[in-house]
Amino acid sequence: MRTPKCVLGFSLLLLLVAARPADDSSGVNEEGFVQRWLVLAPIPFAANDSGADALGKEQVKDEAKLKPKAGAKVKVGDKELVWKEHGCKEHLLDFNAILDAVTEDSVAYAVTWVVAPEELKNVKMKTGSDDQAKVYLNGKEVFKFTEARAAEKDQDSTEVTLRKGVNVIVVKVVNEKMDWSFCVRFTDKDDKPLTNLKSKTTE
Repeated sequence: MRTPKCVLGFSLLLLLVAARPADDSSGVNEEGFVQRWLVLAPIPFAANDSGADALGKEQVKDEAKLKPKAGAKVKVGDKELVWKEHGCKEHLLDFNAILDAVTEDSVAYAVTWVVAPEELKNVKMKTGSDDQAKVYLNGKEVFKFTEARAAEKDQDSTEVTLRKGVNVIVVKVVNEKMDWSFCVRFTDKDDKPLTNLKSKTTE
């Protein structure tokens, strides 16, 4: 018996929907990388500071609890900076590309709000950075790396819990020389990307 064309078409549609990667509008790509951020940069090192020194200091007061708004102005030393929205084309948040210049001996802050459909316990937060980096999740420090390095996917893995609804992630990334970037994604215990998350630049 011949299968009607309408049935074949409907079956193909179902297959396409099932195979569809994460929706671009979600702010999380098919590999689970967070792609929507508010960024504040560049903040120059204090005199004679190393990258590790800069990581250990608060360039912005109460950095762990940052909840900025796009367009908000911040006075840092003698500079006035503005929080700006940025999207990642792939997995890396590239600060030099954002600033359209190689910017050395500097600090950047990046904030995103990750929305989880339910409480997700014991998930893996996988990060990569160039150079030093610190991550706060819902106001608590959950990760710190104090050495200079080149960024790669999944350099670090940290077990965390995402609460149901909105989770605020504050990232601090230090650049000593040349490249300056960061990436983060969440996976389950078997390293499968969590593509049912969303990221946004407002609470």
